[in-house]
Amino acid sequence: MTRPLSGTPYELRFGDYAATVASVGATLRSLTFRGRDLVVPFDADEVRPAFRGAVLAPWPNRIAGGAYEFGGELFQVPLTEPERGNALHGLAAWLDFGAIEQTPSRVTLGATIVAQAGYPHRIDVEVVYELTADGLYSSITGVNTGTDAAPWGTGPHPYLVAGPGRVDDWSLLLPADEVLEVTPDTLLPVRVSSVDEANDSAWDFREARTIGDVFIDHAFTSLSRDASGTASVEVRTSTGEGVAISWDRACPWVQVHTADRPDPALEPELHRIGLAVEPMTCPPDAFNSGTDLVVLAPGESHTAGWTISAL
Repeated sequence: MTRPLSGTPYELRFGDYAATVASVGATLRSLTFRGRDLVVPFDADEVRPAFRGAVLAPWPNRIAGGAYEFGGELFQVPLTEPERGNALHGLAAWLDFGAIEQTPSRVTLGATIVAQAGYPHRIDVEVVYELTADGLYSSITGVNTGTDAAPWGTGPHPYLVAGPGRVDDWSLLLPADEVLEVTPDTLLPVRVSSVDEANDSAWDFREARTIGDVFIDHAFTSLSRDASGTASVEVRTSTGEGVAISWDRACPWVQVHTADRPDPALEPELHRIGLAVEPMTCPPDAFNSGTDLVVLAPGESHTAGWTISAL
């Protein structure tokens, strides 16, 4: 049997939920509730498009110019977003993860980010996916198995699907008071602003409303949380069904992207078909700003987790 391009598949089931995880990038390839898609899926024998469902580590989002300073030294990582001149979404997204443990409803995958030019640190990455009555819980743990301190950030990259239609048709509840404004060409940070002031309040979704044709590819913070410290984003159709993603205080940021393509006519199958909602431990370009950047001492670990649920 030929191994699919997306890697070894792991099928999970619990109650009305089903999920498929692909070993390349420890990627969430599909998630359904009673047969209804909760994330934009892709085929097993397909090269994962647009980081769809991938694990982002040891940084989420962008490093400006792929260059940063850490511990008094300058480093340069490859520019994996050449059209904008940035290093995008870390080094783990194309690693082939191996299974550490598997049950019918849970799988734990592991891989190592080896020390390399631009990131001379060895980090063991462990990813858990577990289906429960509450939905799909997943977590990413990084363990510094090297001998020097290492910068670290992480997050997931699911494209949420509320139901029929596209992003424009769905409503969004995003309980964030502040948004990180970015440059239009490189999408790099400029300033943190109040959502009721930035872009004529177009990014203010603290009360649920239809997304419409608003373009979003921004990080949000100052999140409203419940008594347990949980923040949630909800995406719904006009009939009220939908999907939510929830996470704890390990992620003080969330990136939201309406999945716009540069030329929609050339890629109608990808344009605004899902809403990327990415809880993050740090904002874009944290390797340079230091904002909420985790520094892992040798032997130290860090875990962040989130749950995707049907509404």
